[in-house]
Amino acid sequence: MVTKKRRHLPAFLIVLMVMTMIGCGTQVPSGHRAVFFSKFGSGTEMGKVYPEGFNWHMPWNKMFVYQVQTQERKETLRVLSSDGATIGMEVSVLYRPLFDKLDSLQVTLGPNYYSVKVAPTLRASARDVAGRFTPEEIYSTKRDTLIKALHENLVTAMEGTFIEIQDVLLRDVQIPAKISEAINFKLSAEQDAQKMQFTIEKERREAERKKIEAQGISDFQKIVSAGITPSLLKWKGIEATLKIAESPNTKVVIVGNDAGSLPVILSTDK
Repeated sequence: MVTKKRRHLPAFLIVLMVMTMIGCGTQVPSGHRAVFFSKFGSGTEMGKVYPEGFNWHMPWNKMFVYQVQTQERKETLRVLSSDGATIGMEVSVLYRPLFDKLDSLQVTLGPNYYSVKVAPTLRASARDVAGRFTPEEIYSTKRDTLIKALHENLVTAMEGTFIEIQDVLLRDVQIPAKISEAINFKLSAEQDAQKMQFTIEKERREAERKKIEAQGISDFQKIVSAGITPSLLKWKGIEATLKIAESPNTKVVIVGNDAGSLPVILSTDK
């Protein structure tokens, strides 16, 4: 009886085949895109950006993977204000590459594009913009204006680089202690002055109100006084005398000595 021997591939050949298959592709994660590079061909493949998922290629070629989601980087900067004071700023920049232009980004700046282009441009823009403002403006009164100018400056500087600057955030500002104390003292003094001004304005309005009220009373008295004549008073006195004389109780009416005197009425009831 003849037994046939089975031929098995050597273990090292199996390992080699598996490694070769693994090396024949690149996994592109979610939120990423890739650019193909041919080692023995024409180099970077222009006009095509590879999507998420597993992309096959020969083991000697390569794919450069880029994150196309929004990314944040924080930068701690030291800048000079308009009067030469050293200001510390902590700035965050939100950015991402233009995913449909990754081939152009690959051949111009490469995967390390943030360190090569974005970070130096951000520092230069921060120095330029901060030099337009005083420490007080950077610290308190014009922070929004400064960060808006920095954002616009950075966007303009990054045009044509295939990188999108989405936003710039000013997280913290540090100024010299003496300047900070002076600014806080000034702000406190301004608040006190505004409070005093409010009190003065309130008192002025109250005085104006009282003046108007007094003028109204005075005008009313003038109108009433103009209508009260001696004849009217005499007539009212006569009317009152007649009504009292008609009442049932006992009384004595004393008529004045002259025509202008009003009668005096005395009651005799006990």
